[in-house]
Amino acid sequence: MDDLTRLKAEAAAFRRLKAHLAERADVQNIDMMNLTGFCRNCLSRWYQEAATELGHPMSKDEGREAFYGMPYAEWRAQNQTEADAATMAAYEISKPKHD
Repeated sequence: MDDLTRLKAEAAAFRRLKAHLAERADVQNIDMMNLTGFCRNCLSRWYQEAATELGHPMSKDEGREAFYGMPYAEWRAQNQTEADAATMAAYEISKPKHD
């Protein structure tokens, strides 16, 4: 596979993942973190960092809005539920160490 085709395939896979997660708003970010070590916020941060590296500076909030398709506070109000004590305890054990 040539580099351009690979790049297009990777971009298509990312768009499909983004759309899938948008359709599955019932899946909570904390559950994703506990199971996979990343969540929508991680993906939005990776997107923001990549855009900045490519010469298109983007704030954290702009990255989140680009990924969520709306301001993050609005998405949270519509979709996020309160995590129970067991879920929070699992997160404290498994949460990644960010810089």
